Amino acid sequence: MSDKSDRELVRLAQQGDLMAYDALVRKYQNRVLNLIGNYVSDRAAAYDVAQEAFLKAWRGLPKFRGDSKFYTWLFRIAVNCAKNHLVAQKRRGERQAPVPADGEGPSIEEMQADLTTPEQEEEARQLERALNDALSGLSEELRVAISLCEIEGMSYEEIAHVVQCPVGTVRSRIFRARQSLEQSLRPYLEGGLKPTGS
Repeated sequence: MSDKSDRELVRLAQQGDLMAYDALVRKYQNRVLNLIGNYVSDRAAAYDVAQEAFLKAWRGLPKFRGDSKFYTWLFRIAVNCAKNHLVAQKRRGERQAPVPADGEGPSIEEMQADLTTPEQEEEARQLERALNDALSGLSEELRVAISLCEIEGMSYEEIAHVVQCPVGTVRSRIFRARQSLEQSLRPYLEGGLKPTGS
């Protein structure tokens, strides 16, 4: 079923085909989990929120009219579930530090496979830490916007639909996120990486 389009899978799922919906879940589960990870840093809690999002999407599927792409509709549900989780967490008095979500692409270890020296490997680790720190330092709104744009490849209009704000606000958030990341990473990109502790 993986060769069918989202539109066809949605149509079949709306008719009660669980295998079609399962194909959609498998297709988008990592992307939804990564999106939720921008809000919920605890990995186990993020899995629970993702499961809740897919369950809500299944229940709401009969009302999905196809005015937007399936994944933007699904991402909107995931964002709402993540925000609801955070509200419930605040009520319980729990706190967590933001942690960037795992990327969908190759891991840093896979990218380092071509590196030949320990110095190059250390530089790559430092850059990864710097990037993670820079992403963690962004506000939730900026982190989500830049992740949807750069990692998910969504258009500004799609991001606006997901986060429910005007397109101009999305442009502004992405611009500010890029500026902040560039400023945070400038020492690593201009002057080269320095060994940790030097």
